[in-house]
Amino acid sequence: MVEHRPLPAALRRRDWLAAAAGGLGVALVGPSARAAAAPRLLSAGGSITELVYRLGAGGQLLATDSTSLFPAEAARLPKLGYHRALSAEGLLAQRADLLLASADAGPPQVLDQVQAAGLRVLRGVPGHGFAALQSQIGWLAAALGRPAEGRQLAGFIEAERARLAAAIRPGPVAPRVLFVLSHAAGNVQVAGSGTAAQTLIELAGGRNALQGVQGYRPLSAEAAVAAAPDWILGTLQGLDALGGVPALLARPGLALTPAGRAGRVLAFDALLMLGHGPRLPQAIEQLARGLGTLA
Repeated sequence: MVEHRPLPAALRRRDWLAAAAGGLGVALVGPSARAAAAPRLLSAGGSITELVYRLGAGGQLLATDSTSLFPAEAARLPKLGYHRALSAEGLLAQRADLLLASADAGPPQVLDQVQAAGLRVLRGVPGHGFAALQSQIGWLAAALGRPAEGRQLAGFIEAERARLAAAIRPGPVAPRVLFVLSHAAGNVQVAGSGTAAQTLIELAGGRNALQGVQGYRPLSAEAAVAAAPDWILGTLQGLDALGGVPALLARPGLALTPAGRAGRVLAFDALLMLGHGPRLPQAIEQLARGLGTLA
């Protein structure tokens, strides 16, 4: 089976990387020994790829999945396809030592197949927000044998979390935000609870306008009107797919909402907003500024 060994949350910060490394069987080594034994890597998941670069191991990557578009070096690497629809042939053809896969990468049978063929597979930590990000940093720093880089990045992320928590002021009533996912014109969905979109909205001082729904659901005129969002939030890629803001507001019910009538639409890069990787503080700050919740 695919290895998935999340870090124990109760570990003290100074111990967590060493403990995780022991759990994964990864030796924490110095720079010279690390360079000599650096594994050839594949990454399946945009936020995983970003973290590999932030931890200083981007030069070990042979290929990444199609969502790995940041930084620019990652976008130029050979692509393995969409991280949820990987193929055994494509993975094994890279002759890598280690596949670093996001928690939702798959299909699971493909990951099991390539591991049986000799490609080591490590699965990331599920979840969204700062706690999941810190666990992801610890897991990956241990897997790459880069504890110092992991501690430095974790400290930066914690400082940014504290700064934003103090700076975001939602006011007496948090703005209601409806996230619309529209990367294909014929498949427009809205985000409910348990999604990366809702977590980001809440961290930015907003409130998800779509209540009582788990995950994503197709957009309907009735649901849009009932949600009554103050803001409609989307991705830049989604707006491009639909043909711009006017085309988005022409979708069922959106023009009849408070946000639609006022033309209040925000859009950001999809990976920045939904990846919940090392740029999570940047995504929160940009959204909070757009919503007017940043002091």
